[in-house]
Amino acid sequence: MADDLFKALADPTRRTIIDELAEKSGQTLFEICSRLSMKHRLGISRQAVSQHLAVLEAAGLVETRREGRYKFHDLNTAPLRQITERWLSPPDPSGPEENTP
Repeated sequence: MADDLFKALADPTRRTIIDELAEKSGQTLFEICSRLSMKHRLGISRQAVSQHLAVLEAAGLVETRREGRYKFHDLNTAPLRQITERWLSPPDPSGPEENTP
């Protein structure tokens, strides 16, 4: 499991950005900044949001695509599924039994 993923999820602003992209994927930097400012009352610069998006992209949680002069940011939930598959998957029936009190 990549440390980048957990580092990205550790920051509350990045989690808020993920929430916004989960609600509406394919947003530009301007849209994300506007939603953070108006909906969450976060006074954060475009440069800071861009840096947060870079961390999320490095962790594989955000993918970008260009259309003309616009850059769109899409949420990629595959890394989150890796976490759930690792720790929340059903136990292996052939493996050791759980200790129950």
